[in-house]
Amino acid sequence: MAKLPGGLKFDKRGLIVAIAQDAKTGHVLMTAYMTREALRKTLETGFTHYYSRSRRRIWKKGEESGHLQRVQQIRLDCDGDAVLLQVEQHKAACHLGYRSCFFRRVRGDLKPSAPVMGRLFRPEAVYGPSSQVLDSVYQTILDRKKKPPPGSYVASLLQQGEEKILKKIMEEASEVLLSAKGGRRQEMVYEVVDLWFHTLVLLGTHRIPLDRLWREFAGRVGKRKAGYKKSGGNAGKRH
Repeated sequence: MAKLPGGLKFDKRGLIVAIAQDAKTGHVLMTAYMTREALRKTLETGFTHYYSRSRRRIWKKGEESGHLQRVQQIRLDCDGDAVLLQVEQHKAACHLGYRSCFFRRVRGDLKPSAPVMGRLFRPEAVYGPSSQVLDSVYQTILDRKKKPPPGSYVASLLQQGEEKILKKIMEEASEVLLSAKGGRRQEMVYEVVDLWFHTLVLLGTHRIPLDRLWREFAGRVGKRKAGYKKSGGNAGKRH
């Protein structure tokens, strides 16, 4: 087992800031967090391992994309509360497709600029389109709420109020159950999409960001949710 260097200061959550830097160019690629175990795995394997606060687990950089980071050198800052990882980056560090996560400048009005570097890959081609599609649909719903265009179904639904949206959700849920009971697989796919869509509209009325759903899902995977309560005996539900 790899021995950790002395003088490290992990915060009360057991985390330390980790900065990945291109060993050749010196460009900062990304920032993340490490636990003691993540740093130990990095030392043992020679590839960066970080800790995901949303998924609550250690992950190897590039485990999904193949865009690995081979460690060349690890440095500590003067206070011992951050580590600098000089790495050989395969293709790109940013999950949005850019070489570095720092692909925008701050303008004079303190707003981020357009990307100052080109994309090296399309995220949906590497990670799959699922979450990106839902995020795109949800953003469209928010746009329709803010500036309702004439003839928009979403705008019309929002204008009719939450009771109408709830009624549509109940209708679509019933359609899902009927198609499933009848064994009509393609129809079930169609009805589930309708159900999800109208549920996104409901979330949009309350301006609940999808990131909160992703974090909730991640927290339930393989774990019992401490303090999670729901009528019907689902407390401590394991997914």
